[in-house]
Amino acid sequence: MPLVGAKRWLLVGIALAIVASYFSPQFNRYYLGVAIDVGIAIILATSLNLINGHTGQFSLGHAGFMAVGGFFSAWVSLYVGNLSHAFWYFPLSLVAGGLLAALVGLLVGVPSLRLRGDYLAIVTLGFGEIIRVVAQNTEAIGAASGLKGIPKLTTLGWTFSFAAITIYAISTLVNSTYGRGFIAVHDDEIAAESNGVDTTRTKVTAFVTGAFFAGIAGGLYAHHKQFLSPTGFDWLKSIEIVVMVILGGMGRTVGVVAAAILLTVMPELLRDFSEYRMIIYSLLIILLMLLRPAGLFSFHFKRRSQS
Repeated sequence: MPLVGAKRWLLVGIALAIVASYFSPQFNRYYLGVAIDVGIAIILATSLNLINGHTGQFSLGHAGFMAVGGFFSAWVSLYVGNLSHAFWYFPLSLVAGGLLAALVGLLVGVPSLRLRGDYLAIVTLGFGEIIRVVAQNTEAIGAASGLKGIPKLTTLGWTFSFAAITIYAISTLVNSTYGRGFIAVHDDEIAAESNGVDTTRTKVTAFVTGAFFAGIAGGLYAHHKQFLSPTGFDWLKSIEIVVMVILGGMGRTVGVVAAAILLTVMPELLRDFSEYRMIIYSLLIILLMLLRPAGLFSFHFKRRSQS
């Protein structure tokens, strides 16, 4: 996508998010909550798509970075400033959570991204669980009982503005000259290295960028639910985000966004079948993977050849 066109879509997305937020008090609170959940899922899936899709790695620790950003952003709002009376404190707290998640991503990525395939998946899964256990034993953020009393500051406008920024930032990065390194690492890591691409640095950059946006999603989630528990960021949460990326199509932003919307809304649509909801949900995922193994939009969007 050309840079000017991407900026135009970014501005349109933010404008629509602000307009929707303005009218949101008139919306049904349940549907409004689901819409915010959709926006958070889009940020998580798009950011993981940079790592797993565009760069071809396999991370299972995304929920850990979400937890870091969520707990730190909530801690800032509870113990540093009265965010309910300061408009700019909230986005600053989200960015602070994102930056801490990025720092943790750097610490995790430097040693682990020298590995590949299954080994990398196991290591990132282990780091994600370490983050959860640390949160579970840190009294400053509520330890095992969780962090309560978080102000409800997440709105439709903030959520979808950050979702638009995430899509724009990652799409622009991937389509830049530097971003060709991600594609090269994805296609053939050995060939990329032999052509002068610093594969470790490229993978760490993708990892840190993905962790940053996961941290922002965690902050939005914290100020939406108003309560955080370490058990909500276990490996199952990471698997849920990975499924969105795989179902949407690895490296296909439009497909990943569509899958994030579908997999967030689907459980809510099945609430009338509560006793069978998870069975139906799982069967639908299996059916979609059988019919579209390369992703929902695999027949519309193909990666341009790199010559």
